Amino acid sequence: MLTYLWIVVPFVLLSLWASARVRGTFHRFSKVPIRSGFSGLQTARAMLDGAGIRDVAIEAVPGMLSDHYDPSARAVRLSEDILHGRSAAAVAVAAHEVGHAIQHAQGYAPMAWRAQLVPVVQLGSSLAMPMMLAGFLLSIGGLVWLGILGFSLAVLFHLVTLPVEFDASSRAIRVLERSGIVAADEMPGVRKTLFAAGFTYVAAALAAAAQLAYFVLQASGGSRD
Repeated sequence: MLTYLWIVVPFVLLSLWASARVRGTFHRFSKVPIRSGFSGLQTARAMLDGAGIRDVAIEAVPGMLSDHYDPSARAVRLSEDILHGRSAAAVAVAAHEVGHAIQHAQGYAPMAWRAQLVPVVQLGSSLAMPMMLAGFLLSIGGLVWLGILGFSLAVLFHLVTLPVEFDASSRAIRVLERSGIVAADEMPGVRKTLFAAGFTYVAAALAAAAQLAYFVLQASGGSRD
């Protein structure tokens, strides 16, 4: 248990802090209106039109910060606060999700890799913990290592997600800077919103990697606590 506390818990706490921070940052900049008056919906539509993308729908999705791009449905899904919001935060989030649609349209390789990993990761992740638990309880080392292999796929997914998310934010910032949707003195709010969101992915990747390291250490017999 002490080993787990030292290796894993700090990164779990970091991940929780990052999630709280992104909510706080979003709340802060959702109260900062942009002078152009563009809503998240208008921003998304302008970006899609500017990129020549005509086959991607913009749809409402319930929940807070539930915004995402669905490549299988070719749809940018925005929560009500983002869809109708006319703030730095709303524009930032909408632009980020359209960044994913642009990645898809342009065949951005890491996004394709992540999509290919999804079914494998879902299977591996669902079996990983039961296999490791059974392996440890029954002292079957091979089963433990199979579980670790399954969990490592989830870690790989986290790592591949990082360039996908940061690239989408970079695309969003570049478009917003030159489009006139957001003025130069309003861009810091956009960048801070996107940076806070991006850090949640970094923290999640670190937490997953720390858990993997702990499992490997346990399987190797490096710790008995």
